[in-house]
Amino acid sequence: MEQLQVLITKDMTISNVVSKYPSTIEVLQEEGIHCVGCSVSFTETLEEGFKSHGLSDQEVTNLIKKLNNSIKEEETIVSKELTLTKKAAEKIIELRKKSNKEDLNLRIKIEPGGCSGYSYRFSFDQASKEDKVVEQESVKLIFDKDSYNFIKGSKIDFVDSLQGSGFKVINPNAKSTCGCGQSFH
Repeated sequence: MEQLQVLITKDMTISNVVSKYPSTIEVLQEEGIHCVGCSVSFTETLEEGFKSHGLSDQEVTNLIKKLNNSIKEEETIVSKELTLTKKAAEKIIELRKKSNKEDLNLRIKIEPGGCSGYSYRFSFDQASKEDKVVEQESVKLIFDKDSYNFIKGSKIDFVDSLQGSGFKVINPNAKSTCGCGQSFH
C-alpha cells in the first residue's frame, strides 16, 4: 500500500494552505469551510478553523487526509515559464468552444486595480507580434511584455466552488495578494 505524502498538517494556517495549494479551496468549501476567499484567516490553523465549524478530532484528521489527497491527485502541465493545471487548460478549451472563439487564444493581462493594487484580466484575443506566447496542452496563453514579466513562474489554476468560480493565479512575483487570489501587489 502506497503511503500518502503529507504536504498539509493541522498546524498550518488556512491562508498558507489555500495560497500554496489552490485546489484545496474546492475541497474546503464542499466540507462547509467557506472562510477561504477574501476573508481567509491569516492566523487560524486548519485545526482551529475546523473545530470552530464543529468538526471532531477524527473529522479534522479525515479532512486533512482529504486535502492531501486532493493535492496528490491534481495533475499539472508544467512549463519552465509557468504552470497551467490540467483543470485550467480544460476550462479554457471549454470556454473557447462555448463562446465560439476556438480560433482565439487566452490573453492574460495585468492591470492596475483590485484590492491589492493589480488584477488579472482574462480575455480571448489574437496574438500580436509583440506578445509572448506560451503553449501547453493545445492551449496558447498570450501576454504583453509587461504582463509576462509580472506573471512568469506563476501557476494558473481554475477553481470552482460555492463562493464562485474562476481562474486563480499563484504568482511568486507578487509581494502580497488578496485572499481570493484575484489581485496582488
